[in-house]
Amino acid sequence: MSEQKTSEQQPIVLGLWPIAGVTTLGVTQAEAQATIATAIDLGITAFDTAFSYGYDGESDKILKPFLAHDRDRFVVIGKVGQRWTPKRERVVDGSAKTLTADAELSLRRLGIDSFDVLMLHSPDPQIAIETSAEAIVALQRRGLCQRTGVSNVTPSQFAQFASVARGAAIECPLNLLQQDSLAELIPESHSEGGDVYVFWTLMKGLLAGKITREHTFAPGDSRANYPVFQGAARQRAHAIVDRLETLGKQVKRTVAQLAIGWAVSQPGVTAALVGARRPEQIRETCAATRLPAEIAAQINEIVATADSQKG
Repeated sequence: MSEQKTSEQQPIVLGLWPIAGVTTLGVTQAEAQATIATAIDLGITAFDTAFSYGYDGESDKILKPFLAHDRDRFVVIGKVGQRWTPKRERVVDGSAKTLTADAELSLRRLGIDSFDVLMLHSPDPQIAIETSAEAIVALQRRGLCQRTGVSNVTPSQFAQFASVARGAAIECPLNLLQQDSLAELIPESHSEGGDVYVFWTLMKGLLAGKITREHTFAPGDSRANYPVFQGAARQRAHAIVDRLETLGKQVKRTVAQLAIGWAVSQPGVTAALVGARRPEQIRETCAATRLPAEIAAQINEIVATADSQKG
């Protein structure tokens, strides 16, 4: 059932991190619910959540009522291995005890019996990744997930995880500004038979075409600290966005739709994890599709031109 649902889904997964209210400023539960409802109305049937999406499982709890009466319609990707301390400090814990306890609690928050995919959120530097993989596989054997996966790994870490969890899915970054995953990680996972879900396709909004060169981030907005928003890297990004705007007018797509479309058009990519906190955001991004080869080639040329002009 789970494999069939995944193969039939459109190449957009709604990422629930923005509605968790941790780093997104001013999010409300009503707005979050409206965003999910709009996504479903527009045909999105896959959701990406995690035990640590919210200080008390907010993303799981907000998604719960939408799964209550039509569970078989939806794909739910969950992640365990990150949690919050009472002081709201995020910690990584890949121990079998914690992974098991957090998976069980996340399922209760969601009101479901099993994840379609359950991932190790990130490797624990204090615990062998194979040990964490064994814990995830044990949960699969118990029927608490249909398939397994891992996020935030290097190619070598993925190989170690996959030596225990065969056919594991991955979540990894991929966008026009950050293409390293295309070199090894995505081909390796795809060749092993695992699904590939890519995130940061809009690079924290920079590739959505909404952030101007003069934009300054509000206090508390963590994006201000990302290298891509600094100096020459940011200017290169804006040069690419300028050219995407011109192309978008020609092919009747927005900058965001071109950026997401490029990512999901890469060989081996199953779907893009696209976050939203307001209905109008998902209305635009859920319309992204895999691109005709000629448009993808034009985008590659735009990036190559920007690279040649650096410095």
